[in-house]
Amino acid sequence: MNKLERSTFNFLSLLGKNNNREWFNKNKELYLKAHENVIDFAESLLMEMRGHDDIETPSGKKSLFRIYRDVRFSKDKSPYKNHFSGSFKRAGQLLRGGYYFHLEPGNVMIAGGFFSPAKEDLLRIREEISADDQPLREILNEPDFKKAFGVLQGEQLKTAPKGFDKDHPAIDLIRYKQFYVTHKFEDADVFSSEFAKIISQTFSLLRPYFNYLSDVLTTDANGQALIK
Repeated sequence: MNKLERSTFNFLSLLGKNNNREWFNKNKELYLKAHENVIDFAESLLMEMRGHDDIETPSGKKSLFRIYRDVRFSKDKSPYKNHFSGSFKRAGQLLRGGYYFHLEPGNVMIAGGFFSPAKEDLLRIREEISADDQPLREILNEPDFKKAFGVLQGEQLKTAPKGFDKDHPAIDLIRYKQFYVTHKFEDADVFSSEFAKIISQTFSLLRPYFNYLSDVLTTDANGQALIK
């Protein structure tokens, strides 16, 4: 199993202190070596993930995001990210939700859920929670899930969304615009040969959450299938 090398994190630490094109171009070989290591690691992680979920992402390399930042609309004009990251997409229309991993010195984490739900999906989730919030609460409060991921995260409205009662007993959940959870790791964990397996096992705890919201998003309010 391919593991992350300390040299990869050393490169990211140096990049964080020298985030400019001149330094990056002079040290391009360090970047290429680190990038290749992350590609190999992502491939191992993908193989582990396919042991418990159907993943559409074709390869570890294809899962990775570019290290180059889009600075057009940002006050921070640093040209590079100080981390490597990637995501895995679940296969087909019936399997909803996405997996994300983030590799950065002092901030190694994974996340999973619904980061940018479409307008119609967000409405459908809110309607389901409004009708019966208990299934989602039971999943979020399941001991292993809660130990791994803590509380639900994501951007929230300050008040009730249009069409929903601000005094609804489930308004704490209805106000969410995103529905995801995160788990952080210590840097010391990263260089283990078992790290890809550890991430995959943690991701597998998301399955009840994904299964529930996948069912919600592929049926109407009467439980009738939307996808044939």
